[in-house]
Amino acid sequence: MKQINEHIRQGKYKQFYLLYGEERYLKRQYRDKLRKALCEDGDTMNTHFYEGKNLSVEEVVDLAETLPFLAERRVIFITDSGLFKSGGEKMAEYLSNPSESCFFVFTETDVDKRSKLYKTVQSKGYAAEFPFQDESILKRWIAATLAKEGKKVTEGTVQRFLSKTGTDMENIQTELEKLVCYCMGREIVRDEDVEAVCATRVSSHIFDMINALAAGQQKQALELYYDLLALKEPPMRILFLIARQCNMLLQAKELKARGYDSRTIASKMGVAPFVANKCLGQAAKFKSSTLRTAVEKCVETEEAVKTGRMNDVMSVEILMLSVL
Repeated sequence: MKQINEHIRQGKYKQFYLLYGEERYLKRQYRDKLRKALCEDGDTMNTHFYEGKNLSVEEVVDLAETLPFLAERRVIFITDSGLFKSGGEKMAEYLSNPSESCFFVFTETDVDKRSKLYKTVQSKGYAAEFPFQDESILKRWIAATLAKEGKKVTEGTVQRFLSKTGTDMENIQTELEKLVCYCMGREIVRDEDVEAVCATRVSSHIFDMINALAAGQQKQALELYYDLLALKEPPMRILFLIARQCNMLLQAKELKARGYDSRTIASKMGVAPFVANKCLGQAAKFKSSTLRTAVEKCVETEEAVKTGRMNDVMSVEILMLSVL
């Protein structure tokens, strides 16, 4: 990120940029920064956007070979093409000797660093990874965002806020906007404000449900389940999230048993470090066999509902109370 900012500050750009990783908010932010820097304001003749895996490389190459119209450069933005995982050979071949007047900005979630396209962009351009941010960075960002709006907040309140929003920066930004509006006219953001206006992500509800079950608090777990149903969450989606959470706990537990530290575990699981730490804490409350059985039972429950042998709402209740 610092390197891209430096390119923009100096006005010295690479011909290719690859922005990749799980953090959508930062990728979009830096794509927009590059667009503002590389493209003349309002120039639709020389600014082009492609999205999705049905991309025609031949069409893009033909466009790239076309000289820009009354402008210094032509800029092509390509999002979620999948070319950095497979099928990017033709694009890599073109980028090895491209038109000097055409610039590319690729935005992807997953890349294969062994691919020819990745190596080409990395060697001739700039590849920037945007992973999930860790808890300390998110806390600083939240506090700084609130400070710009003239608000102060304690670390405890920020922690409460994160427990409701999760780590997705797009979601955090949305909830911060709501929080600032709610606290209009007041300097201090309180716990009560967070509880009043910030939506709890479904994944946080699932985490709390499983925590309650681990503590033998079945009534509380069921109340959380009924809260989700009241919010119009489909039982089968709740079942899927329970299965995913149990699988994550099983992964965390097994990786810990192999001697990996929490940062490595986070990397292997593809989650933020503080999420991995939460999983490790919750996983310690269960035996591996219990978690493995829970994942298997989730699959069996889904099949039973889809074949009409069980009611969807009741099936999740039975699963929660009989397995975990």
